[in-house]
Amino acid sequence: MKTTDAADAAWMKAALALARRGLGQVWPNPAVGCVLVRGGQLVGRGWTQKGGRPHAETEALWRAGDAARGATAYVTLEPCSHHGKTPPCADALVAAGIARVVVACRDPDERVNGRGIARLQAANIPVSEGVCAAEAEELNEGFIHRVRRGIPLVTLKTAATADGRIATASGQSQWITGDAARADVHRLRAEYDAVLVGSATVVADDPLLTCRLPGLEGRSPIRIVLDAQLRTPLTSKLVQTARDVPVWLFTAKPADEPAAHALRAAGIEVHTVELDREGFGVNFRQSFAVLAERGITRVLVEAGGLLAGSLLVDGLVDRLELYRAPSLLGGDAQPMTGTLKITDLAQVRRLDRIALRTLGPDVVESFRIRP
Repeated sequence: MKTTDAADAAWMKAALALARRGLGQVWPNPAVGCVLVRGGQLVGRGWTQKGGRPHAETEALWRAGDAARGATAYVTLEPCSHHGKTPPCADALVAAGIARVVVACRDPDERVNGRGIARLQAANIPVSEGVCAAEAEELNEGFIHRVRRGIPLVTLKTAATADGRIATASGQSQWITGDAARADVHRLRAEYDAVLVGSATVVADDPLLTCRLPGLEGRSPIRIVLDAQLRTPLTSKLVQTARDVPVWLFTAKPADEPAAHALRAAGIEVHTVELDREGFGVNFRQSFAVLAERGITRVLVEAGGLLAGSLLVDGLVDRLELYRAPSLLGGDAQPMTGTLKITDLAQVRRLDRIALRTLGPDVVESFRIRP
């Protein structure tokens, strides 16, 4: 049953706001929010906790206690119906005496996908579906990608001048954007499971790739390096901090290479994958499939132009976060993407702008990339 009741939508938006707190922290699980309402009053709330458990419904029921009986539960994703590391949330809602459940969207996981709703209905609990469905699907697009496509959601982040340049001809790029924009990138990292760069960026910039905003230092994502030839220096910041914040490296070199042994000894998780079809870099799709198998749902790519262009050519980028500075570097500077192999305007990559914000002197534009 579907509903368009305004009160239902308002409570579901509150649940969605709670769900956002889990982004970047709950993989391999989805980020879910739940609010319990009785007599028009909030009696309990919860969101998926770090590592994916407890689930949102369990948290909300625990906070509500006896007040949950007779309440309406607003859940951003269909309650689970299978036994995993925690019992089914659908059963918990039934046991707590919930009178009605409002679900934003179904869980595409084949272990759930309608079974959670069916379990609630079998207990004579009315279920309304589709409230704020688009917002809920957007929030958990990474989880949905992983389930349906076997790869994570991939977002390309780049900082460029007004003429689309990311560095001078000699490679200088620090700093194109201002303090507010750079701080926002740290916030963005905190919402992703992993942040990914190529070995060229590691060699040229020696990035740390952590979240260093006050209060969010513990939300740094897994750091991923695509390094076909094992060029990552043992002296780099990523290697030196690998035991503090995990680093996973993908290479085309054999696992028994001395350089691979040295990286593993430093605390880095090394994965050997195939070369790409041109024989230069790692196979992107295979690398992303491994990430999905490990539970990663959302990847933020902070790459140079060559890697960015290659990912776009392979059709692996879903979103673009473009931080644009009011400055010019000219045609001899490095572009934000390498070649996209476009020979005719009919092949142009189309973007849909979904957000536009001002950060000090800079502008950040959020785009969805059309298939």
